[in-house]
Amino acid sequence: MSVMLQEVNDDNMASENEQLSAQLLDWYDGHARTLPWRAKPGEAVDPYRVWMSEIMLQQTTVATVGRYFAAFTTRWPTVADLAQAELDDVLREWAGLGYYARARNLHACAKAVAANHGGRFPDTEEHLLSLPGVGPYTAAAIAAIAFDRRAAAVDGNVERVMSRLRAIKTPLPGAKPEIREHTLDLVPAGRPGDFAQALMDLGATICTPKRPNCLICPWMSACRARDLGIAEALPMKAPKKQRPVRSARIFWAERSDGAVLMRRREEKGLLGGMLEFPSSGWATGKDTGEKAPPYASGWASTKLVVEHTFTHFHLVLDLHHTDELFDDLPALDGDWRWVARHELAVEALPTAMKKVAIAMLGSDVFRRV
Repeated sequence: MSVMLQEVNDDNMASENEQLSAQLLDWYDGHARTLPWRAKPGEAVDPYRVWMSEIMLQQTTVATVGRYFAAFTTRWPTVADLAQAELDDVLREWAGLGYYARARNLHACAKAVAANHGGRFPDTEEHLLSLPGVGPYTAAAIAAIAFDRRAAAVDGNVERVMSRLRAIKTPLPGAKPEIREHTLDLVPAGRPGDFAQALMDLGATICTPKRPNCLICPWMSACRARDLGIAEALPMKAPKKQRPVRSARIFWAERSDGAVLMRRREEKGLLGGMLEFPSSGWATGKDTGEKAPPYASGWASTKLVVEHTFTHFHLVLDLHHTDELFDDLPALDGDWRWVARHELAVEALPTAMKKVAIAMLGSDVFRRV
């Protein structure tokens, strides 16, 4: 009897899931967002555009990504074009999107697709995961949207929708496996790509973090969190740990023609491969790390302080300068260069370094002519 009951329950759940999937797709057919990377009805999906948009959208809003996506796809229309690009050009075009490891991975992934896959993206999650910068969510999203594979693409919007639909009270990130399982149960065999995008749209436009518009939600009657009156409280999140503070000294040096001394960071690690103004080590706490500047000169504090918050720590930069003017590069190890002031706007500078330049030169330095 218990086996038969279980089979009945499983059949009922499968029927409910099919109904929920159909309801969401019906809603999507009438309310899908028009996005520059999204194929229009009847138009072939371009995996390159899907992949690029997903990389850009990581920790970035749709509104911000639009112009960057247009610039990239205009300059490099295919993955082969991007693979042939210079990394510095890619980083410059990326400037302002943040999390620059994504730009380096974008370039590395394009090169890998061109070199190892004949210029075509793999069409399964397993093989997509082998590409630089492609994690579980991105692999699932590309597999579903670009290749109509049945995959659970779970981003922040989907976590919120599914937490509320199933009233999942386990705090994130602990709830992720349960959310993914529930999501995969709902993915239909037909139109999995549309379903993935529909879930994203539902979270972005109706099932929002605050004041979700439940009255027009296609899943209103099935939403357990709404029934319990806890929709806005979900998803629950584990308490955030306080960010540690790191401190450093910036050493600002100029050439006689006004160019500023900069160096390129090591390829690996935070801000890898990015240009920065020379600094001491980024030490934890109020100490400013290495006391010695990169070379001997008459350094003095500018009394200016720049602060920037990264994902895992807060950085405080104490700005120093020297009145000594140079005509040649100091004898230093690493990749150093003089950058003209008017060229700072076109260099791929991380936001923390842009703040330094603005503090020293004013905001006009980043107004492109």
